[in-house]
Amino acid sequence: MRNTTEFQNATSLKFSGTPAKAFLSMTPCFFFLYVNIVMLFTLRCKAIFQDTSRYILFGHLLFSDSLHLSLSILYYMFAVSKLYFVSYVCLIFVICGEIVTTISPLNLAVMALERYVAICFPLSHAEIATSSRTGIAIIIVWILGSLNAVSELLVYLIYEVPSVSMRVFCSRYTLFQLVIYININTAFIVFYFVTVGIIIVYTYIGIIMAAKSASCDSVSLKRANGTVLLHLIQLGLCLTSTLFSMINTTITWHMDPFAVIQVQYVLFLSLIIFPRCLSSLIYGLRDQAFSGLFKYYFCFGLRSTMKPTVIVN
Repeated sequence: MRNTTEFQNATSLKFSGTPAKAFLSMTPCFFFLYVNIVMLFTLRCKAIFQDTSRYILFGHLLFSDSLHLSLSILYYMFAVSKLYFVSYVCLIFVICGEIVTTISPLNLAVMALERYVAICFPLSHAEIATSSRTGIAIIIVWILGSLNAVSELLVYLIYEVPSVSMRVFCSRYTLFQLVIYININTAFIVFYFVTVGIIIVYTYIGIIMAAKSASCDSVSLKRANGTVLLHLIQLGLCLTSTLFSMINTTITWHMDPFAVIQVQYVLFLSLIIFPRCLSSLIYGLRDQAFSGLFKYYFCFGLRSTMKPTVIVN
């Protein structure tokens, strides 16, 4: 959400938006939000999805990405409206955005580990990957994902302590202006993505090694191998959002202000919105047990009079 608030801050400097531009910017956001809501609804419609570890984790990924998307839309509206908030209200928005941003990559690591256990330890998978233990894993993900935001919050409360009545334009950079915030944020981003990257690569190699075992089901092995590889691609898509800050800084210094605004719209969609949304959509569509039911609900059941049967392998 650091990148989203930076986009918001830049957009507020010169909003030359016509209704057409606002429509083009927000339509993809609302479309993908609708897609995520339908996928979450699909997961809630079948008990088997609610009791299976990988679908619980997939639902959690959709939930965190939907929060991220909703906050992105909210920040965009703040920028367009040029709203000012009491500093502590803005602080709540910024902290929530910081936490939500880090949840998805951490969740991908847990999803990769679940597939690793399913393939490499099939006899123990049902005992290890229970719904209750999956819930504990999700709680741990939120705790780890909150460390960055909590650290910045403590520094803010200790060193800055603004007036409660002070009104600010709600952006990360209007609140966190000390160099220490950059150091904290950079350290945690590197820690999160390096750790998740190592876990996903390790599980991918482990599944490849399992391919040499004659006892493994080749179909399940191929599917799990593709799933973990997709997680690695999803992590790469999450990483692309971190490029926004670097590119935005460069174009701000070297381009005309009006041109900067136009480029920022493209960057907002291509580096922040699309990567988050497309990865979850691709993951859902490639799952045979889930995709048929999702397509049924997505079209309001108009394309088929019979609801697809769900068979989870």
